[in-house]
Amino acid sequence: MKRLSMRKIRDVLRLSAEGLSTRQIAASLAIGRTTLRGYLDRARDVGLDWPLPADMSDTDLEHRLFHRAYQNTQRIEAQPDWPYIHRELRRKGVTLSLLWEEYRADHPDGYGYSRFCELYTRWEGKLSPVMRQRHPAGERLFVDYAGHTIDVIDPETGEVRTAQVFVAVLGSSNYTFVEATWTQSLPDWIVSHVRALDFFGGVPAQIVSDNLKAGVTKACFYDPVINRTYADMAAHYDTAVVPARPYKPKDKAKAEAGVLLADRWILARLRNRQFFSLAELNAAIRPLLVQLNGKISRHLGASRRKLFDQLDKPALKPLPVAPYVYAEWKKCRAGLDYHVAIDKHYYSVPHQLLKKELWARITDRTIEVFHVGQRVASHVRTSSNGKHSTLRVHMPAHHQFRDDWTPERIKARAARVGPNVATFVEVVMRDRKHPEQGYRTCLGVIRLGDKFGRDRLDAACRRALEINARSYSSLLSILKNGLESRPRTRATDEPAISHPNIRGAEYFH
Repeated sequence: MKRLSMRKIRDVLRLSAEGLSTRQIAASLAIGRTTLRGYLDRARDVGLDWPLPADMSDTDLEHRLFHRAYQNTQRIEAQPDWPYIHRELRRKGVTLSLLWEEYRADHPDGYGYSRFCELYTRWEGKLSPVMRQRHPAGERLFVDYAGHTIDVIDPETGEVRTAQVFVAVLGSSNYTFVEATWTQSLPDWIVSHVRALDFFGGVPAQIVSDNLKAGVTKACFYDPVINRTYADMAAHYDTAVVPARPYKPKDKAKAEAGVLLADRWILARLRNRQFFSLAELNAAIRPLLVQLNGKISRHLGASRRKLFDQLDKPALKPLPVAPYVYAEWKKCRAGLDYHVAIDKHYYSVPHQLLKKELWARITDRTIEVFHVGQRVASHVRTSSNGKHSTLRVHMPAHHQFRDDWTPERIKARAARVGPNVATFVEVVMRDRKHPEQGYRTCLGVIRLGDKFGRDRLDAACRRALEINARSYSSLLSILKNGLESRPRTRATDEPAISHPNIRGAEYFH
């Protein structure tokens, strides 16, 4: 409530001394009766009567009536260190109540708790909306790609390629990591996370990402689905991925601010430079990133680097012994030959897992197969040669599989289609290290009879045996092009080609 002027307060004391009632004084001076009684009570408490001393100035009168307010003006030197309090609130378990107690321990005549909270809220309101958010130390890392890109020129061809800019910001200290990558694809997305965590020297409790396809398989307001590789990386570092809600940019306001700073402090300063490799571009980004993290904030009076050392760094979880190795995940099922197909090669799994849903973890060197979270097979990755990698321990001994599908049964079924089909099937299984590895091809060949007819299939098998073709795809090509009914042209029946550059048979005798 706005305080009355000292002139009006003098009038209140004068009219009261003249015997007017509070109702009459209130009507005369246009003051509320409650307010009027409050001023009269203050004058009575401090022993002021009309007429006032002739030498009492308005300042003296105000000092007598509102001595507590004057006492509060002396507390300016005991003002709390608001930037320090703002930083301390980001530590786990720290509250305004605790900080007020520490403040009063140093300043016994300082502000009361309610006034302390009121002044802090007023000070905090002067900060930017991003800084107004409170993030406990070491809790969240915000990641995103900058909206702007940087051109990189191929020095040999002159081709211009666009590089993306990855940005990661710690929530409490705003400590920032920036690097350039070629794409926003899953491999680059994961590797940028690995390098960012190595840059910070620790792991936050959560990683808050945007809903880009590389990281989030299905964006959902309530239940987003994280990419399996992204989740695998998070599990390796013992952290959790929490995607921002779709169309809720405030969920990742730190990342948005980090992107803005990267645009202004890094990309804008590199706009007139030319780069001829990604390594050269990242080398130019690093010193600008050091400057950005070393810049002192006007409001908090500390740099991002200093805040990181004080807040986030002690609270981050330690990095694992080995960095994450990029791996892709593929959902698959084992066929009748208890193998899964990965990149045009077949890898065995325990025969008990036929037709079960499996997950394959694929790295540059290994293939691991998992069933309900348990690893059931591991292979050295082999080139895409269409062959089989089979572990003997995966092969069945006495199992329904061998009772239902044996080489003899497959040959008998092929013989019912035609003699050439039976011969083709026998040759296929004979060429495999284990007959079971040829089951998939043999069954596929037999089923071609349902589509093209038994006679055509038998003729196609004869043609395939003549040209030494042993694959399902070759046989299918013969049937699709109708080659099984065409006579095969032999070299001895063809007319000789006459040309001065071609040597005849007599040249070699």
